[in-house]
Amino acid sequence: MEDRVIVDIQDHIAHVRLNRADKMNALDEAMFAGIIEAGESLKTNKDVRAVVLSGEGRAFCAGLDMGNFSNMANGNSDGSAESSDDGLGRLERRTHGLANRAQYTSWVWRELPVPVIAALHGVAYGGGCQISMGADIRYAAPGTKISIMEMKWGLVPDMGATPYMHKLLRDDVLRELTYTNKVIEAEEAQALGLVTRVIENPIAAALATAEQIAGRNPDAIRGAKRILNDAPFQHPQDILLAESREQDQLIGFPNQIEAVMANMEKRAPKFGQ
Repeated sequence: MEDRVIVDIQDHIAHVRLNRADKMNALDEAMFAGIIEAGESLKTNKDVRAVVLSGEGRAFCAGLDMGNFSNMANGNSDGSAESSDDGLGRLERRTHGLANRAQYTSWVWRELPVPVIAALHGVAYGGGCQISMGADIRYAAPGTKISIMEMKWGLVPDMGATPYMHKLLRDDVLRELTYTNKVIEAEEAQALGLVTRVIENPIAAALATAEQIAGRNPDAIRGAKRILNDAPFQHPQDILLAESREQDQLIGFPNQIEAVMANMEKRAPKFGQ
C-alpha cells in the first residue's frame, strides 16, 4: 500500500493520500489494491473518528490508468491482468460484499463507520470522480475539473458511485453528464450537487472539518452515518425507527454524558472509544 497510498493518523484523524503524482494518481493495479487496503484497515481502527481523502501532486485522480485499457483489449473487462474461468464473467462476480473489486474502491468509504471528506484538486475524472462519491463530503479547489468520463472510452460508470450520484443529481442532469462525459468545473459541480463546497485550500478545509467531527461524541457520529447511509434507500417509517434505535444507544451512555458535561463546563470533551 505504501507505494500507492499513504495513510497518516493523528489526533483521531486519518489522512489518506493517493500517491502516484507522476501519473496524476491514475488507477493501476497497485492503486486499486492500495485504496482497498487503506479502507479496510481504517474500518477496524476504533481510534479513527474522521478520514480525509486527497491526492498528491497536480490532481486528485485522473481515472483509470491507460495500461488497464490494454488489459480490456485483451479480454479482461475489469481492466486487470487476471481473468476468470468460472463462467461468471469478470465484473459480475461479487468479491467485496455487495461490490466487485473496482466498485469497492468507492464503496469502502461508505462502509467506514466514520465520516470521510474528499479534498479534490486538479482533476477528478472517471474512476477518480466515482471514488470521491464514496466520501460523505467533497471539498474542491476552484477550477477543479470533474467528469463522469467512462463514456469517452465506450464504457458505463461502474465503480460504485451510481446509487449516490442518482441521489445527488437530478435524473436528467446525471444522464447528460453520463451520456456526454462532459467535463465540468468545481463551481458548476457545486451548483449541481456533486461538490459540497468550493474552497481555495480543500485539504486544509477538509482537515479542519475532520477536526470538528473528531471532537464530537464518536458514538453519535457513527450512528448518524449509519442513518444517513441508509436513508436514501428506505421508507420514511424505517428512517424514523432507525433514528429512535440509534438514540436509545446514546442517551445516558458515557460519551453522551461527557458531551453534555463538557458543554456545560465549557471545556474540551474527553471521549472514550
